[in-house]
Amino acid sequence: MGKANLAGSNRQPWQARLLSLAPYISIGLVLLVLPSFLSTYPLSILTKVLIYAIFAMSLDLIVGYTGLLSLGHAAFFGVAGYAFGILMVRYGIESFWLVVPLGILAAGIVAAIIGYISLRVSGVYFLLVTLAFGQLLSVAAVKWTSVTGGTNGLVGIIKPHLGLPGFTWTNFSFYYLVFLAFVICFFLLHRITNSSFGRALVGIRENEPRMQSLGYNTWAHKYVAFIIGGLFAGVAGVLFASFYGIMVPGHLGITTSSSVMLMVIIGGAGTLFGPAIGAAFILVLERFASDLVPERWPLILGVVFVICVLFLRGGFGSYLSRFWRRVRLSVWKS
Repeated sequence: MGKANLAGSNRQPWQARLLSLAPYISIGLVLLVLPSFLSTYPLSILTKVLIYAIFAMSLDLIVGYTGLLSLGHAAFFGVAGYAFGILMVRYGIESFWLVVPLGILAAGIVAAIIGYISLRVSGVYFLLVTLAFGQLLSVAAVKWTSVTGGTNGLVGIIKPHLGLPGFTWTNFSFYYLVFLAFVICFFLLHRITNSSFGRALVGIRENEPRMQSLGYNTWAHKYVAFIIGGLFAGVAGVLFASFYGIMVPGHLGITTSSSVMLMVIIGGAGTLFGPAIGAAFILVLERFASDLVPERWPLILGVVFVICVLFLRGGFGSYLSRFWRRVRLSVWKS
């Protein structure tokens, strides 16, 4: 009996881990197989959903885990997309291994600059400063016509060359690139948020003075989190620019920032997978509502947001987490 119990206890951690990963594995398999059954138009929507899911998860690191309300997150998304596009359109650099890292690096540098200034204030002042920086970069994109294309946008962005003989981009191959980027970003962000650094961020969000009394440099933690969030937003930015072939000043401003903030709130801040679900929900709803009643889409979005705030406190993610915990418990007991 003792040996049987010991063997069972040895199996338990592995089985519990597998059960906890079951939703992620299932969704990953669905996303891997689903494109084979989709035509071009639904596949483009799914690709856009994954790009915005990366974007929303990057903001969740700042908002959901660190507790910093930022309305300038689109600045990093837009800077990466513009840097990626400018290198290709203006300088003729088309190598994937150059333009993608440089675009992401540009987003990280801008995040370091904006974060260093914005984190000197807190609360609503932090929100207003980040908003101001986003709008400033949007205006700069409008005025710097010779480089950014001004209000007409930067057009002619193509998909970068991978350097593989005989390889050409198709809708399916680009989708799988985005899917791979999504999986890598989710894995990295999951590791970050579940590390000692991530737990420190949650502590700062809950009670910053206490974390300071424990010896944590809370400003440095928030600053690093802000830069990391900017880098992951840059990943979404370069994928977006490559997918649509155009960047416009609006991609840097308040409209884009508020849209991704809405995805985080509706999906569930502080859950990581919740903002990805929020991105899918908002984009699919937008597509159907725009096709049926295009002039009513903002009204529909506003109503959905009010309903979620009133009846889905914490967003979809918190409810799904509780539901899955109950499922795991019942399965494990059986």
